[in-house]
Amino acid sequence: MPEISVIIPTYNRCRVLKRALESVFDQEGSSFEVVVVDDGSTDNTESWISQEFPEVRYFSQENRGPSAARNRGLKEARGEWIAFLDSDDEWKPGKLGAQLEFFAENPECGIAQTEEIWVRNGTRVNPMNKHKKKGGRIFEHCLELCRVSPSAVMIHRRIFESVGLFDEAFPACEDYELWLRIAAREPIGLIDKPYVIKYGGHADQRSREFPAMDRFRMAALVKILREGALSDADEKNAREMLRVKAEIYRLGAAKRQKEDEIRKIETLLREIEQNKPLSSDYRAWLDSSAVPA
Repeated sequence: MPEISVIIPTYNRCRVLKRALESVFDQEGSSFEVVVVDDGSTDNTESWISQEFPEVRYFSQENRGPSAARNRGLKEARGEWIAFLDSDDEWKPGKLGAQLEFFAENPECGIAQTEEIWVRNGTRVNPMNKHKKKGGRIFEHCLELCRVSPSAVMIHRRIFESVGLFDEAFPACEDYELWLRIAAREPIGLIDKPYVIKYGGHADQRSREFPAMDRFRMAALVKILREGALSDADEKNAREMLRVKAEIYRLGAAKRQKEDEIRKIETLLREIEQNKPLSSDYRAWLDSSAVPA
């Protein structure tokens, strides 16, 4: 059985998938399998993979989004460790080996990510300070936005058995929601060396599909707060971040005269300010039909 399962979800990315796959097969010093989940591509992904990379374990499904694609990969994976790679990113040589070495030196840790290099429209850029990664107990650090990169992370399968898989109700920020669940329970290791090249700026980036991305983060915060499993300190920090995001959301709703959204957000804010249990279901914040921004 392979030591690591590398899961690559893809959707109409045949033109860049070769770069990602070659960067995986350039890895040395570990036993791994590559699982590609084709989320309903309409290009020639299947035939191309069968010709160019016959060693890949290829699975296809109807288009259901990245959460469902990653979950399918997890269900098919045979390795003890799981590594994700977005199909438009690539790894530098030594990535998998560095993470296995980290886990050998830190056996208490079941998840770790590496640093990464960002490239936007062909030009290397420096991430802003708000994107800075940290290691250890980083739940509070993960509240503002996503501080864990799917392409940079390796996770022991026991963690998924403990916290569950990706929530397929989230069309975006599905990784942010999962990292919150993990960070509330586990230390997240950091290898302070870039082993990932993360490409952005292209037209089919998922973040470009959805307005008001923070509503998905609000949904994730509502969800984890309603679960009632946070420590007192983590709950306090999560409620405060939800309040901040809700205030911004309310301004957008007021500007566009979204009365139903205003009432919904004001109810949420009252519950936060009065330290009451949250009454709304997190799925209410995933509906794009009433987005105020």
